[in-house]
Amino acid sequence: MVDMESATLDALVNFCYSGEIKISDVNVQSILPAACLLQLTEVQEVCCEFLKKQLDPSNCLGIRAFADTHACRELLRSADKYTLHNFQDVVGTEEFHLLPVNQLIELISSEELHVRSEEQVFAAVIQWVRFDLPSRKQHLSKLLEHVRLPLCHPKFLVSTVSEDALVKADAACRDLVDEAKNYLLLPLERPNMQGPRTRPRKPVKFGEVLYAVGGWCSGDAIASVERLDPGKAIPVWQCVAPMSKRRCGVGVAVVDNLLYAVGGHDGQTYLNSIERFDPATNQWSCDVAPTSTCRTSVGVAVLDGFLYAVGGQDGINCLDVVERYDARRNEWTCVAPMGTRRLGVSVSVLNGCLYAVGGSDGQAPLNTVERLDPRVGKWEVVRPMSTRRKHLGSAVFDGNLYAVGGRDDSCELSSAEKYNPVTNEWTAVVAMNNRRSGVGLAVVNERLYAVGGFDGTTYLKTAEVFDPEANQRLGGGVGVIRMPYQFPQPGGYDSEASPAFPRPRFPTDLA
Repeated sequence: MVDMESATLDALVNFCYSGEIKISDVNVQSILPAACLLQLTEVQEVCCEFLKKQLDPSNCLGIRAFADTHACRELLRSADKYTLHNFQDVVGTEEFHLLPVNQLIELISSEELHVRSEEQVFAAVIQWVRFDLPSRKQHLSKLLEHVRLPLCHPKFLVSTVSEDALVKADAACRDLVDEAKNYLLLPLERPNMQGPRTRPRKPVKFGEVLYAVGGWCSGDAIASVERLDPGKAIPVWQCVAPMSKRRCGVGVAVVDNLLYAVGGHDGQTYLNSIERFDPATNQWSCDVAPTSTCRTSVGVAVLDGFLYAVGGQDGINCLDVVERYDARRNEWTCVAPMGTRRLGVSVSVLNGCLYAVGGSDGQAPLNTVERLDPRVGKWEVVRPMSTRRKHLGSAVFDGNLYAVGGRDDSCELSSAEKYNPVTNEWTAVVAMNNRRSGVGLAVVNERLYAVGGFDGTTYLKTAEVFDPEANQRLGGGVGVIRMPYQFPQPGGYDSEASPAFPRPRFPTDLA
């Protein structure tokens, strides 16, 4: 007790008699160590609660160190959490500049670090190193090992990271940059290049976005692609890079966070070519192996990491052909054909099986449904829908398979129904507000979106959102394919933006 201030000792003695103590920012740093020394648990807890409420970007690192010194575990956890959640505000503070290298590594290596992009982590590291360059430049390569450079935007990687004088002067740093460049330049090799630096941090959860890909507008097929983030307060459509070919009746799906556009029709020719979009680079690649058969009005879905192309038409015949794409090998393989030829078919995955829903056999719309279990390797028929539907939309939502819109023998449809795989039954759900043939359907952020299509008179640029609890449709945003939004928004995406779906599209495919 020799080093204990008399005011501190008086306050603690008074607490022992009265059960009361006043904690302030003036005395907390002296009372907490003394309470720990005297094992006054209640006072420790009061001090820690006080300090938790004082946390801000300028002091959280100091409070963390104080808590660590005095073994205040709960306060230490709170300070850690605050620092990780407010990292961008902490960077640049005096405490950040004075942080020991081992503590900085602990921060930037955390899966819980809240940053919008890895560019922010790189900038923080460079700022810390330059604050005391002579003694800290030796730590740069060790620090960059914990910056997830492969997740940076390519332009930032090339123009900022590669050109930084400190990085250029360090061979180990240059190796890390080369690793990141290879990851971005070789998307087909990414499955073999996975590691701690290619894994997005856990807090980087920006929901999911919708992509509108190709379609038919103003009497011709189109190549344009637009993206919507429904999670924003005011959702706005943004143009991204267009495909190299115009594609109507294109099938779309996502494999390893890369968007694939399969087949379609360019207005003159039926296509078997495939394009692949990387949202990290805002670029389309055409180095994907083509399907063996030209296809438009094709159904596409992903099962067990494989991309399936189902049915469609080649300009002469309605197809029962099913092909499976292995992205690691960049090759297509024919698998068991369907029992029925189907164009305008919708394909979804439910409980490990691939469902082919409706479509047309070339003569009439179908209400039949069949499914492929890849473990068995053959198609089996399940309960048919109550309504014949071609160019419908389908999606799996809340454990049920939804079939929405399309066209029957005579007109476009607004009706919808859902399939329960346990009971093998279809039941009606509330109809859409609009008739929609060529409608796209997708579950985005736990909501079911019905998108675009043709109502018999007009190509639509509207969408509806399904509320399962109220069993009703709501007005909402629109899009074509769902993707996880894991990447920072690259510059140049917003070359064109509008709060409404910019142009009508048909058919609209979702996955």
